[in-house]
Amino acid sequence: MVELTIVGRVRDGLALAEGPRYLNQENENFSSFYKQQAEFILKEISIGALAPPKMIIRADHHSFHYLMENGICFITLCDSSYPKKLAFHFLQDLQEEFHKFDNSLIDKITRPYSFVKFESIIGNIRKLYIDTRTQANLSKLNAKRQQDLDIVFEDMSQIVERRRNSEIYERMLMSSHEPVSIWGSRRLEGIALKWTPITIVVFVAAVLIWASLVLSDTLII
Repeated sequence: MVELTIVGRVRDGLALAEGPRYLNQENENFSSFYKQQAEFILKEISIGALAPPKMIIRADHHSFHYLMENGICFITLCDSSYPKKLAFHFLQDLQEEFHKFDNSLIDKITRPYSFVKFESIIGNIRKLYIDTRTQANLSKLNAKRQQDLDIVFEDMSQIVERRRNSEIYERMLMSSHEPVSIWGSRRLEGIALKWTPITIVVFVAAVLIWASLVLSDTLII
C-alpha cells in the first residue's frame, strides 16, 4: 500500500507537495518519523549523496521508492509487501502529471509544501494503486521491462551512518584548518584575553604611582 508521498526539487532539496498520509494514523509521531526520513532522503539527493535516478531504500518493515527526473524527485513509502513495480508505476504517473505544469511556476516556489495544487492529484493517482489485483495493475505487474533491472537497493541505516561519518569528517577537517593559538589551547587563550588587559592597567597604574612617589621625594629633598 502507498502510505506516504513527497515531491521535491532536487537543486535545493525543497519539498514541494505531499500526498495524504495513511501510515498508522493513530500514531502521529510514527507518521511524522517516516515523513522526516523522506525529507532526509530528499536532502541527500539534493547534495549528491544519492546519485541513482531510481532507488529502493529499506526502512524497518517499509521501503522508500524514489524516482528522479528533470530536476524533480518523487518519493513514496510503501509497506514491504507492496510490489515494487507498482510503486514505480505510481511514481511514473506522478511524474507525467507533474510535468504538465509550467517549470517557471515550480521555480518560483520558496516555501515547503506550498504547491497545494498537486496534493489532490497525488491522492487521485494513489487511489488507482490501492488494489493490486485490478486488471490494470495486474497487467503492469506481468509486463517485463528492462528498467525493472536497474533499481538500486540500500538500507536507510547505511545512508544515515554514511551521513554521520561524513559530518564527523567535515568537522575534523574544519578543526584541522583552524589557526593554532600561541597559548596552546582555547581555554588558556580565553583566560589570557580576559586578564591581560587588566594586568596591563594594573601595571601602568603601579608605574604611575611609583613615579609620583619618586617625584614627590625628589621635591622634598
